[in-house]
Formats: sequence, C-alpha cells, structure tokens
Amino acid sequence: MKVLITGAGGFIGSHLCEALVNEGHEVRALVRYNSQNFWGWLDRSSARNDINVIAGDMRDFDSVFKAVKGIECIFHLAALISIPYSYQDQRAFIDVNIKGTLNLLQASLSAGVKRIIHTSSSEVYGTAQHIPIDEQHPVNPQSPYAATKAAADYLALSFYRSFDLPVTVLRPFNTYGPRQSARAIIPTILTQILSGNKEIKLGSIQPSRDLTYVRDTVQAFILAGSSISDKAIGEVINIGSNFDISVEKLAGFIAELAGVEIELLSEEERKRPVKSEVERLLAENKKAKRLLGWSPVYSLEKGLRETIDWFRKNTKFYKPDIYNV
Repeated sequence: MKVLITGAGGFIGSHLCEALVNEGHEVRALVRYNSQNFWGWLDRSSARNDINVIAGDMRDFDSVFKAVKGIECIFHLAALISIPYSYQDQRAFIDVNIKGTLNLLQASLSAGVKRIIHTSSSEVYGTAQHIPIDEQHPVNPQSPYAATKAAADYLALSFYRSFDLPVTVLRPFNTYGPRQSARAIIPTILTQILSGNKEIKLGSIQPSRDLTYVRDTVQAFILAGSSISDKAIGEVINIGSNFDISVEKLAGFIAELAGVEIELLSEEERKRPVKSEVERLLAENKKAKRLLGWSPVYSLEKGLRETIDWFRKNTKFYKPDIYNV
C-alpha cells in the first residue's frame, strides 16, 4: 500500500515506518518542519533511504492536505504527548491534538483515503473504575493532554459516523522500548541507572501501568491497517497486555535486570496534581484478539531486556539529570 505516517520521527512512529518498509509498503513520513531538517529518530533509522520524508505541520491544513494526496492508508500518530507539559500549555495541545486531527480528517475525506488508523491513549479512561478496562469503560480524562486525546478520538469517530470515513481508533496502553521519550517512566528510570545514579528520582511510585513492548504495538497498527481488519472500521480497540505493575515494582525489576541496587526518591515536582493522577491502568484486550487477531508476544522481561540493551548504547541521546517535562 501507499501509506502515510504522521508523527513518523517519534518513538512509535519510527518503529512503524521501519516495519512497514520491511513489509514492502511505500511509506511517506510526515515530520514537523524545522530549519535544521531534523527528522527525529528517522535520521538514525536503517530504513531512512527507503522512506519518503516530508516536512510540514499538523496545524497547517495545506501541508497536511499535500501529505495525504495519493495515500491509501494513514497511521495518525502525530500529537503532543507530555502530560506534565499539558499543565503548562493547554492551547498547544488543543492546536496539535484536536485541530491537527481535524485537518487530517478533512484532508482524508477529500482525498478518498481508504483506511485511517487514529492513535488514542489509555489516559482517556482515567483511573480504572473497573478492572480490566474494556472499551466500554467510561472515558474520564484527568489531564489536559488526556482531554485533547479524548476529543480527537470522538472527532475521528464522528467522521466515520457522519461521512463514512473508514476510521479505526487504536488505544494503546503504555508502550515502551528503544527510542522512547525521556519523559516516560521506563526511560526516566533507565537513564538514571545507566548514568551511575543509585538514588533514582521519580514522582508517585504507587500508580500501576499496563506495559506493551513497542514491537507488539507496531504489529497491532499493521494489522489494523490491513484488509483482514475490515470489521475494525468504526471501532475503538484497546492495545495492552492485560497485566499491570506498579511504578515501584517496575523500578525494582529494571534495577534487577540491570544488575544494580537502587533507592527510590519520590519528588514533589515530578508528581501530578492529586486529582489528575491516574492510579491504575490495566487493559482488557479481547477485542483486539477478536477483530485484529492480535495479542502481545513479548513478556515484560523480554521487552525490558531489549530496552536496557538499547539504552546502554544510546544513553548519550538523553539528559538523565534533568527532569523532562
């Protein structure tokens, strides 16, 4: 297929680009324009020369319309994703996550795109009201970031219901792996450990998360974009492991795999506001199995071992002594 990936220079987007190239698809990657011609992780990608990279901005309809032209399937991953930063600049999240998604939907409708995979977030559920969290769980965003993702989800689904735009909403829980942003919990722990720190600075350590290795998440996207998943059009589908672990236990497990002893320091500046903290996320993934034939392959240990190996070689790209908002 001729596919477009928005947010292609990011963590999941760059892995998805490589996987689709390896499957023989014609990949167009939309990255945010900058004067340094920086393409994010695609600059270091083994598939760089096989990807048609174009620079633009999701907030600009003209650049989105140009990116969509001639495309059969779109994987929409572009978004502002930092929850702490969403407490500081809500307007930026609205402009990128909501208005940017609107631009993509309108351009796709005009161009006759055959399939759109829109990326949601488990954060839209808020703290679990029942366990495991299935797709019928109430949507209860507790941060400005989560609110914009929920709005974008409903906007995408409205285009399916109003205009028959073939949209599928994938809702990944906490994806982790090589190249992940330093603001996420596993890179936060790992970069401090691999820099030789014994005292690991974190926020709240009681919340638990459902973790999925990036290769598993990417496979879910590919399945959702394939012809075998026609029943997934118009649906919201959780992508998760059906297993959760607390931040405290996760940090201990990572330290054990890395062969070090650590002490955890819970810092106030790293904590979310009390009413905004999501205490527990645990996915029900039966719908993904039924509609996509997807289930995770990687155990937490296997995924973490690969992640640790990558971070050992690439710690230089991170700033472990800085709290990444």
